[in-house]
Amino acid sequence: MRKEDQKADNIIEMRVGTVEQLFHTLDPYPFRDKDLDREVEDYIVGWARELPRNRPFRIIVHFPVDQGQTRLAQELPEAFSRYFAGRAGAIQGDLNELFRVGRRSLAIGVTILIACLFSAHFAAGYLIEAPFRRLVEESFLILGWVANWRPLEIFLYDWWPLARRRDLYGRLSTAIVERKQSIPGSTESAR
Repeated sequence: MRKEDQKADNIIEMRVGTVEQLFHTLDPYPFRDKDLDREVEDYIVGWARELPRNRPFRIIVHFPVDQGQTRLAQELPEAFSRYFAGRAGAIQGDLNELFRVGRRSLAIGVTILIACLFSAHFAAGYLIEAPFRRLVEESFLILGWVANWRPLEIFLYDWWPLARRRDLYGRLSTAIVERKQSIPGSTESAR
């Protein structure tokens, strides 16, 4: 399949020797709740990032004919959906934690800023004739604003990548997963 066709259809294709290759081998949970293998997840997510956001995904998994009737192959769509929904939920948790840290950091930063503004005003009033009055006043102001650097960074920039990744995993959780049995040695190619 040409890359242009895949992008037009939002298709992600992969070929495996066994269905078990898709999942983490040390995961003790039943198949539907297993974690995807890290390389499989990276492959799917890598392709999904390149595809348009305005259309749903289709994930096509090619595997040998003898695996088609196994319980693992039959539960593949549900397993993918649960895994990506779980990852989207975990990323949402990370995003909530980031905002919690941001709110606490902002409270601390604003408190320090207020204290520094009072200190700068105090320094300006009592050090009128001192040669370092301006230096002390500016130092307090700079310290106050630097204390707010991290909360502003969180609320302005840091949450965007997490939200984009959460949305991507959410879209992948609703992807249509197609199982295609392939004959060993066939020439049909999958990416």
